[in-house]
Amino acid sequence: MIPGTTSKLSESKVASGSTIQAKTDVILVTGSTTINTITPNFGGGFGGFCILIPTDGAVTLGTSGNILAGIAMAQNRAVWMVFVRSLGKWVIESGV
Repeated sequence: MIPGTTSKLSESKVASGSTIQAKTDVILVTGSTTINTITPNFGGGFGGFCILIPTDGAVTLGTSGNILAGIAMAQNRAVWMVFVRSLGKWVIESGV
């Protein structure tokens, strides 16, 4: 992002599941199934980010896949995640 400019983020709706695809920057997550793996839209060959927003209730991020630290995401609260290529994992922005 460049200060003074407008960033254009794409948005999609995805049902929660053990594995989901990060097809866009902003992902509205429906359902309540624990998410353990987020397949990067960019193939994982470099870093990137996504923003998850649970819309139907709390959704848990588990650690048995490519998510470094798990949390329970609160409904309608944005969770920023960064894919760190050297780790091969998604890292939660604040961890809180």
